[in-house]
Amino acid sequence: MPAKILEGASVAAAIKDEVAREASQYAARGLKPGLAAVLVGNDPASEIYVSNKVKTCRQLGLHSERIDLPATTSTDEMLALVRDLNSRDEIDGILIQLPLPPQIDAPRVLDSVDPAKDVDGLHPMSIARLTLNEPGLRPCTPAGIIEMLDRNGIQLKGARAVVLGRSRLVGLPIALLMLHRHATVTVCHSRTVDLPSVAREADILIAAIGKMAMVDASFIKPGAVVIDVGTNKVATEADLVRLFGDDAKRRAAFEKNGYTLVGDVNPREAAEVAGYLTPVPGGVGPLTIAMLMKNTFTAMKMRRGDSTETRPSP
Repeated sequence: MPAKILEGASVAAAIKDEVAREASQYAARGLKPGLAAVLVGNDPASEIYVSNKVKTCRQLGLHSERIDLPATTSTDEMLALVRDLNSRDEIDGILIQLPLPPQIDAPRVLDSVDPAKDVDGLHPMSIARLTLNEPGLRPCTPAGIIEMLDRNGIQLKGARAVVLGRSRLVGLPIALLMLHRHATVTVCHSRTVDLPSVAREADILIAAIGKMAMVDASFIKPGAVVIDVGTNKVATEADLVRLFGDDAKRRAAFEKNGYTLVGDVNPREAAEVAGYLTPVPGGVGPLTIAMLMKNTFTAMKMRRGDSTETRPSP
């Protein structure tokens, strides 16, 4: 039986609806969460990402500010801007769109963000709180994956989870989040010996390695939940046929754009083995902006002592 598709759009829509309803309740009290999104330079992909984030804020009733800076901006100028945003009470969340131009010391800039406004969940203090399972802001994509699993009734407690990739953005935080939910977690990386056999132990397999369709059937335990975090371009006819066969929609996208998208999982092979599978696009991707909105709201409540966030029971 083909794998059941875990699409992210409906989960993201539910999260955004919840944020919008709560935002309207707080607006009646004169409170509105505020997000500042900072874009340096004119990278086309970053331009789209920031525009979508600002647009979503407005749709949900959140205050948003987009700050566009020239590509020549210096580290000192970025630090001055962050200091100003840290001091502004109407700004609850600060988003520094990555990548930054090479002359900017990106770690220094990111670490200068007030942890209370770190809606990306990447500040060392945020990571420390996640590690210790203390209340705080969690990275958006990993938090979205947990929401997807929960809302589809997929049990984490007692499950064997394998994470392919150990990045600060996805691999490390999703491993910690699942560990805190009582899964038994293995984190794999480029030096893991016999990677497919380790991956096959997983009830829940998270692929976040950045290699096009690397995860084939040999990595997947029959019936496993496979979450594909990758986004890669399929730009050759041979890869298109290998990965999508005669899929008419994929071919149409390929012929229109010169490419189509695939994740870190081979979709044709995974669909025949996995029990659940996220598509690319349309799986994990839509959850990231939804969780950014939720994080902005959480930041406002925590800064004002109005958060009911608690740690899970041991």
